[in-house]
Amino acid sequence: MTLQARLVGFAGALREQGVRIGPGETVDAAAALEVLGMADRERLREGLAAALLRADGQRKVFDAAFDLYFPAGVGAPESARNGDESDLEQRLVHALAGDDSGALGQLAGEAVDALGQFGGGDGPQGWSAHQTLERLQPQTLLARVLAAMRGEAEEDFTDRLDRDEIRRRIDTFRERVRTEARRRSAEMRGADHVAKHAIAPSADQVDFLNAGRDQLADLRRAVQPLARKLATRMAARRRRAARGTIDLRRTLRRSLSTGGVPLRPAYAHHRPARPEIVLLCDVSGSVAGFANFTMLLVQALHDQFSKVRVFAFVNRTDEVTRMIEPGAADPVELGRSILSEAAVTGWHDSSDYGNALAEFTDKYLDAVGPRTSVLVLGDARTNGWNPNLEALHTIKQRARHVFWLNPEPELRWATGDSAARDYARIAEMHECRNTRRLTHLVSTLLPV
Repeated sequence: MTLQARLVGFAGALREQGVRIGPGETVDAAAALEVLGMADRERLREGLAAALLRADGQRKVFDAAFDLYFPAGVGAPESARNGDESDLEQRLVHALAGDDSGALGQLAGEAVDALGQFGGGDGPQGWSAHQTLERLQPQTLLARVLAAMRGEAEEDFTDRLDRDEIRRRIDTFRERVRTEARRRSAEMRGADHVAKHAIAPSADQVDFLNAGRDQLADLRRAVQPLARKLATRMAARRRRAARGTIDLRRTLRRSLSTGGVPLRPAYAHHRPARPEIVLLCDVSGSVAGFANFTMLLVQALHDQFSKVRVFAFVNRTDEVTRMIEPGAADPVELGRSILSEAAVTGWHDSSDYGNALAEFTDKYLDAVGPRTSVLVLGDARTNGWNPNLEALHTIKQRARHVFWLNPEPELRWATGDSAARDYARIAEMHECRNTRRLTHLVSTLLPV
């Protein structure tokens, strides 16, 4: 593969993972590559990152793809070719204790070569990071690494800090193993294939329903920056809305003084009042992460609205506005607090949209008025209970808008116990699977 083809493939792989790269960025990257050359790989990495990345949260995807298209080596590492694997675990302990980056990279290559190969014969072959880590179990070495770091010294108050640092080093080594396994697999199957199937998408592309612990942590950190971005967009929309539409009659009258040419358009000015927002959120099961993140995001935007009220439900409904503090940014802790402190469940723990909507209309319907936009967050899966479409219709009659954000793919809306299609005939329903889609919907649907 030529260097030009490698760079184009690299840019295409990033684009496949949701990184917005156009011809201009690719040309900039080619210029950076020509200037920096291939002698210093880390300098090249930083140069290409500066040319190609334009948003936060994309660096992990970039680094994983860079290691595929611009690998540090080819084939098994030299130390693995010597065939001495007997003291691999002991050398890993010493490398972790000394935080030796070079040795950890070398040991990752040796571990994948010795423990990660699978398949053979006529079946599929490749290199597995999961298999390597399951056999090596680096997380079990913490006590030995701590002992190597401490030497003869007795335990002291810094012991806990040392343990946290060792865990960080072990996580770094695990990521090196994943990088090495992808590199070896790319040599066998091609970088394009591995980049498409083995690189985790950026945080804004991760499905809420499939997000793991690390990805949820990335989403947690994204709440405040995303809220600032959305606030800027909504403020710009509000300025445009305050300007109003062109008043054709006044514009034509003004044009009489300029020979009929409308040089100075006249506008019908209006100053709309800031809207009210009501969130009605399903906090059960896998959709809880989506609902909790959206609650925090909208609460972070509270200055853009005259009032924000938040209600949570599983099979009962309770107001939780008091529990969502501006500046808080932990969806997991928020979910635990709601489930333990709010009255969101009755005699069972399964979602019951019909009963939850009925309780909202009975107890909290005064929260909805002609200036209110209602956002319902949930997958609309009723577990076989009555969906109570009349209650949603009652809410729609009182509200300015009712939007339903569903984290499930639209293809699944008519499957199993989902009542999404029935609810969609009353409320405007949108598929909302990740933060990129959520950002678009919040910035375009919510009134200003």
